[in-house]
Amino acid sequence: MTDFANATPNTVDIVKRETCFKGFYELDRLVLRHELFAGGMSREISRELFVRHDAVCVLPYDPQRDEVVLIEQFRVGAIGKTTNPWLVELVAGLIDKDEQPEEVAHREAQEEAGLVFAALWPMTQYFPSPGGSNEFVHLFLGRCDSTGAGGLHGLLEEAEDIRVKVWAYEDALQAVRDGRICNAASIIALQWLALNRDEVRGLWS
Repeated sequence: MTDFANATPNTVDIVKRETCFKGFYELDRLVLRHELFAGGMSREISRELFVRHDAVCVLPYDPQRDEVVLIEQFRVGAIGKTTNPWLVELVAGLIDKDEQPEEVAHREAQEEAGLVFAALWPMTQYFPSPGGSNEFVHLFLGRCDSTGAGGLHGLLEEAEDIRVKVWAYEDALQAVRDGRICNAASIIALQWLALNRDEVRGLWS
């Protein structure tokens, strides 16, 4: 008798894959069958897949002052969904094929916030929207000195217009509770810090 409750499917048969659009991002259409929990294979199904580079997001944290450094920038995906499409976020960037996530973390900290990290603490890795995108996010805590952090940053050639602000840890956490911080990476990172803050401060202070 098959153990439906515990057996884990692991077979996917990609019948056809075609690129529908290719620009900075890519949209593919896949025709596939996959193994079923009850056994056997599904019928052929069609799924569109948003193909993206994997990403790195970093929460800059000063353990001495108990402060985080967050950035604000315009996000086209927030138009019509919120009253203001300028979102409060983490330092973040996409991984080029020859880069390690840690390299991206250090590079983006300098470009987007003018920060240098003394250390990186891996938080977690996750899929932000696996129902339709293959993006995979590497999330870090970055040890920094928040003294003097702030101002306007970003690369002109990438049309970046970024404002950097220092937040007290408790104020940032309250912004999550209030919904002022409303993107997944920032919420996950600040909640992770809330769970692990004592350990982080003990090791980094």
